[in-house]
Amino acid sequence: MKTGTIYLVGAGPGDPDLLTLRAARLIEQAQVIVHDGLVSREILDLAQPDARLISVAKQRARHTLPQDQINLLLIREAIAGRDVVRLKGGDPLIFGRGGEEAEDARAAGIPVEIVPGISAANGAAAASQIALTHRDASSIVSFVAGQCKGLSDQDWSGLAGKGRTLVIYMGVKTSGQIAEKLMADGLAPDVSVAVIENAARSGMRVVRGLLAGLPDLIKQERIKSPALIVIGDVTARDDIAVSNLAVEAAQ
Repeated sequence: MKTGTIYLVGAGPGDPDLLTLRAARLIEQAQVIVHDGLVSREILDLAQPDARLISVAKQRARHTLPQDQINLLLIREAIAGRDVVRLKGGDPLIFGRGGEEAEDARAAGIPVEIVPGISAANGAAAASQIALTHRDASSIVSFVAGQCKGLSDQDWSGLAGKGRTLVIYMGVKTSGQIAEKLMADGLAPDVSVAVIENAARSGMRVVRGLLAGLPDLIKQERIKSPALIVIGDVTARDDIAVSNLAVEAAQ
């Protein structure tokens, strides 16, 4: 029996129009789709009626399947001769654990193809019209995970500040620790921040404030995941204030 191929596919921020052509074609042709919770229903609806959809949605501190079991699931399906689309929100190689899945698949002798997607950071920035880099404000962008192990022990000094933009994934629940850590590592309390909830989806919101007030902002606005935190002068520019008001007014 011929071994199937595992396709690690980025689903982007959720809007089907933002899929790559390659991603859309693979979804439409897939026999098996193993998908995250961040993949929108509109994208899953592109699959064939007889395609098998398997959710491995993760939530904070609770996984439908541990990561090693997800890897084994993909390998078993491919060994059985089925092509598998592993569908991930954003891009599979940016906080998507696509590297781990590709490594295990290759070790098992399974062919792997990685199809990039619009990352959550790029999708959120475009939807909210926040330029992550700008000649007048920022020439460096850093991406960090707000729920990584050993958060308090990491050195984030230099990741944010003058001429820099910091994008934090999965930081809603740990926003208090994040703000304290950044200020302890030398970032000024009055640095501008933006929190982008449900980027590029219906119900998208953009709220802005200052670093010292980040946890209170998230609590008061009842921000829920999925949401990104953007820190830096690019979030406070006068030209985006107008566009953000327009985004909020359209909801």
